[in-house]
Amino acid sequence: MNEVQDIFQLYGAQYREAHSLSYVQSKAFSAISKCRTAELGAHIDTCSNCGVTEISYNSCRNRHCPKCQTLSKERWIEKQKQNLLNVGYFHVVFTVPEQLRPVFYQNQAIMYNLLFKAVAETLQELAADKKYLGAQLGFTTILHTWGQNLSYHPHLHCVIPAGGISPSGKWLNSRKKFFIPVKVLSRKFKGKFLHYLQTLCLNFFNEQSYLADQRNFIDFIKSCYAKDWVAYCKPPFKSANCVVEYLGRYTHRVALSNSRIISIENGYVTFKYRDYKDNNKWKIMTVSAAEFIRRFLMHILPPRFTKIRHFGFLASRLKSALVPLCQKLTLTLISCALSSNVHLISKMLGFDISLCRVCGFQKHQLAAP
Repeated sequence: MNEVQDIFQLYGAQYREAHSLSYVQSKAFSAISKCRTAELGAHIDTCSNCGVTEISYNSCRNRHCPKCQTLSKERWIEKQKQNLLNVGYFHVVFTVPEQLRPVFYQNQAIMYNLLFKAVAETLQELAADKKYLGAQLGFTTILHTWGQNLSYHPHLHCVIPAGGISPSGKWLNSRKKFFIPVKVLSRKFKGKFLHYLQTLCLNFFNEQSYLADQRNFIDFIKSCYAKDWVAYCKPPFKSANCVVEYLGRYTHRVALSNSRIISIENGYVTFKYRDYKDNNKWKIMTVSAAEFIRRFLMHILPPRFTKIRHFGFLASRLKSALVPLCQKLTLTLISCALSSNVHLISKMLGFDISLCRVCGFQKHQLAAP
């Protein structure tokens, strides 16, 4: 399989000579390049019965590495199963106008936090209104910064249960369709986001330098108000199991998976992408290796930035008390205990990694060479 690592190893040195990378970009670049190679060390498994040994090179564990997210994803999903309810779930996506994307990129941590804040307040305030639901929600939000062709496209995915807790402590089910009209949702989100945007201390440079002038910035805000903002609701999930499957696909996804890379040759990378504007058709794109690397690095998140957040009764300070109550009110069966890492890896690979694949006896791990 062609991999992002191959592109970094083949063309990375040339790219780094011609371009300056931020600290987090450089760290991710180095980690992905060295992942599961001798440079990161290894561990040896030996069978105490037949003596067969296996050497496994260590993973980089960088959250942007296409090869290092599977175990983290499975472990995270198991934890989230403990919080699922016996109700329907909605999938809502919040996007921002294209003209805001350069401002996002130049002020990533600030703007991403603003996006989370505006979305969370929009959903919570509208859900609390008796006109729509009259209850407190509990929902998960996931930040993505890319489009299918690796373009820069920051947006939030939200997984929202079909109901919430009323002020009197009862569970209120919502109607089958999403309980907040999309136009109301979009306008509320736009108003909140742009209101908070005007209070921030932002940096502007290169083509955005003109926004440092207050008059130009005010005109820019007005142009954003004039745009129609898009918040849309995808078809609701059929069951809680479908929610888990969705979370598995979206939570720990990186900008582009290795499986989408078709070829790497003569300084060019060819990959496939889904064109949502053309009936979700799969298409093929070829770009230079340097352009591919540039696009991939745009999606490296700021250091220690939390891209998956929970709000309402799923927030960390509330869920220990409110989630059990919600499960009781919705007649939800409590999930079983969490699996060990060995069990999760064995499940993913389809065989028990603790047993020798030659004789079937228990293996013993030795120190790294």
